[in-house]
Amino acid sequence: RMSRHAQQLRDRDRNPCVAETDASTKCMVDNNYKKDMCTAYFLTYKNCRKFWHDIMMQRKRNGVKPEMPSAEEREKMLESMG
Repeated sequence: RMSRHAQQLRDRDRNPCVAETDASTKCMVDNNYKKDMCTAYFLTYKNCRKFWHDIMMQRKRNGVKPEMPSAEEREKMLESMG
């Protein structure tokens, strides 16, 4: 059984970067934990976190609740951006 924190990290509505986390982890496992082999995955994850953090802060400033859009809402936002 996962801890509450681990469950939150796996929750797509709370964590918009689950796929990027999984890809980074898989890369590390596949490459015997040689970090330099996974730089592109780490960068993708970092960019994901920054992008959604900026969205969350903007929504917070504008008084929009919830501050983190749901997984479904995020998908629509990304589609509208092309």
